[in-house]
Amino acid sequence: MNRDAMPRLVAIAALFLLAACQVASGPAEEPPLAGAAIGGDFTLTDQHGQTREWKDFRGKYAIVYFGYTFCPDICPTDVQRTAQGLREFRKAHPDLGAKVQQIFISVDPTRDTPQVIGQFVSAFDPKIVGLTGTPEQLKAAGDAFKVYFSKGRDEGGGAYLVDHSAITYLFDPQGKPLATLPTDQGANAVAGELAKWVS
Repeated sequence: MNRDAMPRLVAIAALFLLAACQVASGPAEEPPLAGAAIGGDFTLTDQHGQTREWKDFRGKYAIVYFGYTFCPDICPTDVQRTAQGLREFRKAHPDLGAKVQQIFISVDPTRDTPQVIGQFVSAFDPKIVGLTGTPEQLKAAGDAFKVYFSKGRDEGGGAYLVDHSAITYLFDPQGKPLATLPTDQGANAVAGELAKWVS
C-alpha cells in the first residue's frame, strides 16, 4: 500500500468512528405517553388504613393499575405479571428497581375494603401499595388517570362484575406519564419495558 495513502485512510476511518459514536449517543427515544394528560391528584386509603395522595409517590417511578380484587381473570393476571416483571427488573438492576413503586387502585369501593385490598396485593408482592376509597374518590381518581369503570348487574348476593379499562401505566418520579407496560406479553416484556424508561 502507498505510504502516502495511509494518513488519508486513518482520517477516513476516524470520521466513520466519530459518526458512529454520535449516532449511538444521540437523543433518547421519546416516551410514548410524553405530554399526555394522564394522572393527577387523588386522596385514597391504603391497605393499612392510611390516607395516601398522588404526591406521596413523588421521587419514585410509579406503576399504576386500576382493577378490583373480585375480578375473575384479567386483574390478577395483569398484577401478577407486573409484579413478576418488576422483580426481574429489580434482580437485574437493584439500584434502579428500588426506585419503582407498584400501585393497585380499586374500581370496586363496595367490596374492596382496605383489608380485602391488603390480602389481594400481598398475594403478589408485599411491596405493592393497594388503594381504595369512597365511590366519589375512586371516580375522581379514575377520571384523572383516564380510566373507565362501571359496575355490572348484581346477580344476587352481592355477585357482580365491574367493567373497566385494563391499562398498566408507568409514571416518572415527577408523576408524568411515560409508557404503558405490556402485561399481555408476560413478565419478561414488562421487565424489558421498565429497563427502557427507568434510569
